[in-house]
Amino acid sequence: MIILATGGAGFIGSNIVDKLINIGHDVVVVDNLSTGYKTNLNSTAKFYKVDIISSDIEDIIKKEKITHVIHHAAQIDVQRSVKDPIFDADNNIKGTINLLEACRKNNVEKIIYASSAAVYGEPDYLPIDESHPIKAMSPYGISKHTPEHYIKMYGELYDLKYTILRYANVYGPRQDPKGEGGVVSIFTDKMVNGEQPAIYGDGKQTRDFIYVEDIVAANLKALNRGDNQIVNISTRTQTSVIELFKTMKDILKMDIEPIFNRERPGDIRHSYLDNSRAKEVLDWAPRYDLKSGLTRTISYYARQLGLDEVATTLEESL
Repeated sequence: MIILATGGAGFIGSNIVDKLINIGHDVVVVDNLSTGYKTNLNSTAKFYKVDIISSDIEDIIKKEKITHVIHHAAQIDVQRSVKDPIFDADNNIKGTINLLEACRKNNVEKIIYASSAAVYGEPDYLPIDESHPIKAMSPYGISKHTPEHYIKMYGELYDLKYTILRYANVYGPRQDPKGEGGVVSIFTDKMVNGEQPAIYGDGKQTRDFIYVEDIVAANLKALNRGDNQIVNISTRTQTSVIELFKTMKDILKMDIEPIFNRERPGDIRHSYLDNSRAKEVLDWAPRYDLKSGLTRTISYYARQLGLDEVATTLEESL
């Protein structure tokens, strides 16, 4: 396989690229570095600083003889999608169509698309399975779901195989705590620096937190399995924000309390995803529980900050 990883300098994409290269695949990375970082790039991968909306995408796929695409390049900031829905749609919808056209013209065998639990919106029932109604509550949710229709259409019209992966709340090394960072990276950034993290509302709202290495494993499985399927990738476990904080506090052995801020309007109260289909069609299951994933994540950030003693102690606890 010769694999194109869009967004391969970003949080999830770069972790996938590292694993692909470690197991011997040839990897080409396309990233405009708007939210990705050069420091995340694997030196063995061939890199193009290109936006997925660019006509250069077709030339790259042709030149590099790409056989498979793992597509993570996207506008991921929910608040920015609300403020600038045109920018959001240009990146997430038109960018994906541009990529699909390039795949069609160059006989790419398969595309793996990173979708999101955001497509489901406020749950009608829990756990959320893939048949749950689509009720996106933001332009971002809409712009992650719309490409699913295009991908399925290209599969039907042009025999382009696909697997659509709908992720729960992903966390782990390289997630940026600034901007639209996930709650784990934001909490970690605050706590490792000895600061109090902020919790919005009472902290009893629940999410399905999944460690990035489990996301990586699902993408690798999807290269050869789950053709033409939509699959939730999750732990199928509810964790409240206050439970998350307490687990991180325990890992760091800190005597610290959070700051409670007013609940944010529009936040979903409870959400977790059913992963039964992933187990069936991908032969995949999550390997990391919350504590082990958080310990690895906190250790990574501690080492980034030069707190080697803290990082070593955490690594020895695993």
